[in-house]
Amino acid sequence: MDIRVQEDPFDLGVETSAFAARQKGMGAIVTFTGVVRDLDEGVLHAMEIEHYPGMTEKALQKIAEEATSRWKLGDIMIIHRHGILKAQEMIMMVATSSRHRVDAFQAAEFLMDFLKSRAPFWKKEASGTAADWVAARDEDEDALKRW
Repeated sequence: MDIRVQEDPFDLGVETSAFAARQKGMGAIVTFTGVVRDLDEGVLHAMEIEHYPGMTEKALQKIAEEATSRWKLGDIMIIHRHGILKAQEMIMMVATSSRHRVDAFQAAEFLMDFLKSRAPFWKKEASGTAADWVAARDEDEDALKRW
């Protein structure tokens, strides 16, 4: 299990290749990468992501352990960035491996849903006119109900 919370950007190709190289006997690798999107009503200048070191890593570890208890997985990788990010920058990555694709896909979806709603990150979006904290969305909370 590889869990990282970092300020520096990551190289999606390098991370995916390194993860895949470690997966012996696995028949499926699923990856998801979250990207900072622009605002619907204007231009996003930056998104600032805050967290509490130590607490955040423990929370991500717990979410990953829950996934490994539910599905037959070979490995999990979670990378989540913090600091100031611009639109189109990669914010996070999840990778799962399993002997069969269903476990890898379901575990990846589970991780993404719980990272979105339960990981202790606080996000502030700065546009040309304001800086606002990002509120929890009902659809993100609803996504948790299927698990």
